[in-house]
Amino acid sequence: MNTKQVLTALLLAVMTSWSLTQTAAAQTTGPDKGALVIVGGGAIPPDIWSRFIDLAGGAANARIVVIPTAGDDSTLNASGQRTQKRLTELGVANVTLLHTRDPKQANQASFVAPLKTATAVWFEGGRHWRLADSYLNTLAHNEFNALLNRGGVIGGTSAGATILGSFMVRGDTKGNSIMVGDHTEGLAFARNLTIDQHVLRRNRQFDLIDVIKARPDLLGIGIDESTAVVVRKNSFEVVGNSFVGIYDINQINSSQKYPSGQNSTGGPFYFLGKGQQFDLQARKVINQPAPRPNEPAK
Repeated sequence: MNTKQVLTALLLAVMTSWSLTQTAAAQTTGPDKGALVIVGGGAIPPDIWSRFIDLAGGAANARIVVIPTAGDDSTLNASGQRTQKRLTELGVANVTLLHTRDPKQANQASFVAPLKTATAVWFEGGRHWRLADSYLNTLAHNEFNALLNRGGVIGGTSAGATILGSFMVRGDTKGNSIMVGDHTEGLAFARNLTIDQHVLRRNRQFDLIDVIKARPDLLGIGIDESTAVVVRKNSFEVVGNSFVGIYDINQINSSQKYPSGQNSTGGPFYFLGKGQQFDLQARKVINQPAPRPNEPAK
């Protein structure tokens, strides 16, 4: 082996070691205070709304700000008003709509005034790059974090779910079929986390695999429609009607090492159902599902 080959081998070894160190050091964490309600799109069932309202202080005390900015200009008002009406029907008296496409306006004290007394924020669906363009690193963004720090809740559905993580998939302005595009920075209420939505309904269950291969520091969660994860600190619980996929580099590597399905779940990802809990930091399931009838407990 000549000098050039030796230097190349050493460089590759150093890069590999650095990559492994970074991956090992990266931890997925939720908000220190407050909660997130992250919904995979579709119809939102009563148990998800109930959890969101309870975390907002209960119907009598909740002060909820609905942000429809992810929608296009022709639908965002109707979308926001529909959610406002639904929350009102559920007994919430104080619901405010807040919207801008101008980050300069999002930096104004008058614009963020409703956020200062809010107990909850709800992000509607649409395209999450619009939310990033409007609010990322603005005074409004600071107020979102302040709301969490005083124990409030931030929720969102579809695009309003993906924006809550630190790394955004499907954020390209050219279309949502591009997994890693021209907008990847989310509002980062949960760190080292990427969130996909409509997963089973739109047959997206394999789409996060290559993202996690390229970014092994990230934890990926894929949430199906009418389903949510409720995040408190460094764990979440599944709520709703369907399933949540977990995408972790260790699971993916295990499935490649044992392609015949000899790893614990038989594939590069696995699903959690209603009531199951997950430790974001340790990246492991906290509780297993209850046994089916006539099936012995594990």
